[in-house]
Amino acid sequence: MNEPASSASPAPTSRRKTAEVHSLLETLILKRESEIAEIEQMVDRYERRLRMEQQAYRTMSPIRRMLAGKKPDHHLALEYIHYVKKPMERVHSLREEIGKYRAMLDGTVPAELPSSLLD
Repeated sequence: MNEPASSASPAPTSRRKTAEVHSLLETLILKRESEIAEIEQMVDRYERRLRMEQQAYRTMSPIRRMLAGKKPDHHLALEYIHYVKKPMERVHSLREEIGKYRAMLDGTVPAELPSSLLD
């Protein structure tokens, strides 16, 4: 007839778990944003280095240019894929992930985290 006294305890526990999930989500968002910033810095450094190399090549005398040679276009294409395209694809996926985390924080999506993140 009387309910057990432990019926009041699940509410504080669930609130604590919710608070833990929110803090975990906020931490993940900050971590992903810093990862995005690092990738963008790496891409910027590559593009700056490439511009400097191109400028140095253009300022060479014709004889030095002939002796120095220029990277083949397919090498430049592979470098672009490696240093720009793939990292920017990673940035795009990280931004999507951050969007999902923010939706979880807002409550529009249920906050279900993969078990690998909770370990």
